[in-house]
Amino acid sequence: MKKRTRARELALQFLYQVDLRGRDLLPEAKDFFRLEEEDRTAREFAAQLVEGVSAHAEAIDAVIKDVAENWEIARMAVIDRNVLRMATYELLHCPDIPPKVAINEAIELGKRFSTQNSGKFINGILDKIKERREGAQG
Repeated sequence: MKKRTRARELALQFLYQVDLRGRDLLPEAKDFFRLEEEDRTAREFAAQLVEGVSAHAEAIDAVIKDVAENWEIARMAVIDRNVLRMATYELLHCPDIPPKVAINEAIELGKRFSTQNSGKFINGILDKIKERREGAQG
């Protein structure tokens, strides 16, 4: 498994816990990654994702809410919601990651850890976010 793919899995696991247990858990992220992953590069990217999603949480949720027609973020499946947050962070704040990669990785995470419909749901929302981002830059 590629290091960044593994890092996204770790970040998703931790963001899931934060979503259920609260932001007080955030200081424990690096310890969690150290226990779960030997590779330093994967741990560092996972930490970057969690820190970025946490730092930009309100703006990320606003972007998702804006494109997710007829969907309240709180009513989304916890995994889907956090996959979307992580990928939205990558799309908006990680210029070194091609948008297609961020979206494809998110779709695969959704398929792997959530429902069989998650891939389509995640793809639809992230494509809209990508299009709006490109339109704003354009």
